[in-house]
Amino acid sequence: MPTRSHETISKRTEPLSSSLDDPAAVPYFLWDEPMTVAELNDRLRHSSDPERLRLLGKILREARDTEAWRFTTPESVARDWKALSLHLGNRRTFWEFLFESWVEQGRLKVDWAR
Repeated sequence: MPTRSHETISKRTEPLSSSLDDPAAVPYFLWDEPMTVAELNDRLRHSSDPERLRLLGKILREARDTEAWRFTTPESVARDWKALSLHLGNRRTFWEFLFESWVEQGRLKVDWAR
């Protein structure tokens, strides 16, 4: 999928939104790379693995943790953890804590490797 040029991104004027149920809304966590919820979902489904992991990393890094599950599942994150964790920055320790807690509580039945 072609990437957007700087000129295309700078012309987008839709306000950022926390309404993630609206396919035409631009999610607040995509402040630096505006695209609609529909565009984001399309890119998550059809992009190469490196691009999909980059976008998932951005979601896990920038979105509220409870809202990340609108775009992925805990099992999917656990399965891709090794590559995905490289995109998490300071939020990596939060997600490690959460996944460890879920495993201890029996809420996550997937083996995830750090």
